[in-house]
Amino acid sequence: MIWHLIAAVFAGLAAAGVGLFLRTLSGKRLPKWIVPVCGGLGMISYQIHMEYSWFEHKQQQLPDTAEVISSDTSQQVWRPWTFIFPVTTKFSVVDSENIQLGSSDDERVAQFILYQFERHYTDVITHHPYVLNCDSRELIPLEPETREPQIDRMRTLRDTSPLLTHVCDNA
Repeated sequence: MIWHLIAAVFAGLAAAGVGLFLRTLSGKRLPKWIVPVCGGLGMISYQIHMEYSWFEHKQQQLPDTAEVISSDTSQQVWRPWTFIFPVTTKFSVVDSENIQLGSSDDERVAQFILYQFERHYTDVITHHPYVLNCDSRELIPLEPETREPQIDRMRTLRDTSPLLTHVCDNA
């Protein structure tokens, strides 16, 4: 977080330097306020770049066996550009190496861990174990400590679910 603040300040200083250079080239015909305006635009531009490159940056840090299952975009009032181009703030990942495929009562069952990345002022990473019945498409979360199934939180996935496709077909 502190490094992004430092980078934003330096981006602002660099852009203010460009504004000062343009003012000097024009023989001081450009108004004085061009320098702080360029500095502010430089800082805002850096922040926008960081917001939109976060998802790709995090994907590059994942191992080759990790597959992005879903991603969520958001729009925020205090970031008006997100209404035109929504920014990715959350995504879910399954690592193919951690999928354990087995069978129970002649049905294919997979156990895996679903990782969820969220962008806040600091990145939040959560992980939760699941059991997926590949034939009936039932997804059951497991208690993280005891690995006991939480039947009351069971849900059925769609046929076209990327999670179902990735876990059952690629394991």
